[in-house]
Amino acid sequence: MFDLASQLLARKKAGLYRSRLTSSSPQGVHVEIDGKEYLSFCSNDYLGLAAHPQLIHAICECASSWGAGAGASHLLGGHSEPHEMLEQALAAFMGTDRALLFSTGYMANLAVLTALVGRGDVIHQDRLNHASLIDGALLSRASLKRYRHADMQDLQGQLANITADRRIVASDGVFSMDGDLAPLTQILELCRNNGALCYVDDAHGFGVLGDKGRGIVEVNNVSCRDYDDGHLLSMCTLGKAMGSFGAFVAGSDEIIETLIQHGRSYIYTTALPPAIAAASYAALEVISAEGWRRQKLTGLVDYFRSACRQRNIPVMDSSSPIQPVLIRDNDQAVAIAERLKQLGLLVFAIRSPTVAAGSERLRITLSAAHKETDIDALLDALANIMEDLSAIS
Repeated sequence: MFDLASQLLARKKAGLYRSRLTSSSPQGVHVEIDGKEYLSFCSNDYLGLAAHPQLIHAICECASSWGAGAGASHLLGGHSEPHEMLEQALAAFMGTDRALLFSTGYMANLAVLTALVGRGDVIHQDRLNHASLIDGALLSRASLKRYRHADMQDLQGQLANITADRRIVASDGVFSMDGDLAPLTQILELCRNNGALCYVDDAHGFGVLGDKGRGIVEVNNVSCRDYDDGHLLSMCTLGKAMGSFGAFVAGSDEIIETLIQHGRSYIYTTALPPAIAAASYAALEVISAEGWRRQKLTGLVDYFRSACRQRNIPVMDSSSPIQPVLIRDNDQAVAIAERLKQLGLLVFAIRSPTVAAGSERLRITLSAAHKETDIDALLDALANIMEDLSAIS
């Protein structure tokens, strides 16, 4: 018999219960929840595009011609001209042979790892990878080996001592809870030397990193075409910096065709609505034309980190818009987030086991739509709250 009530109660008592907030406003740095306005620092809308007029116009115009839904999977009549246009534009933007659309980054990761490897193969993963990469590895039935976070000696040792016909090294590009970047150049070198494929989940880097916004591959001055021997494959999401929804995998023609033929989470699901694809196409035009958004965001990250140092706020080492403030205690992290919420500042506490015990934190994310005065308001309040809690303890 399932005693779910007791399990849920135990979770509440442990301070691990999750609750949803229902917004009554569009996505942005100012949101309304339960009739109260908040200054938000918890969105992945890094470039402020989720409510951009150009995206709204594109989605409305496309829906008037193509309707609300795709109606079928890509392989059974659901693949439309807006989908095809977006895939071609994304491939050109990333400098790859092809790009393949998915409904979510989670589904893309499942498809890649289950289609490319199986029993007898090996997947090496950074210990701080996103849950979807872990789940994809488990579903693939390949052997999963996890190396210490960003530890290239540990990865090198695994690659040298474990043999298999097919091996993948999978890593986040920007780690979603820490905000730091994977050492992609070193990973690629190890992959080439050991005949492994490097698969990078750049959900939090695409649109944000690099002069053009191509993500961590641009920061490291590499592309999939540089590795036409099959050593590099990337996945990017469209629901973060792009302000839309969905994801894509960019790579060689052979890999993309393999995903179409064998990727179960691609084959057996309805295609994205064409209007969503049109919104993403518009977003790609915006991020290509408006590089000032990335420049402003970079400046805000620098400003935030400098302001944290001035206020003695323990921000973790990150150059991305994900700026975690280390609290080291579940209850305190939740208490601080609640105090901030009472002051009209929306920040979420990240607790164990999502992160390791002793590394509980506030996950603060910045957007190009923020102002320096917004950051000052948050950090002044946070410094005062932390000082009060320190005095109590």
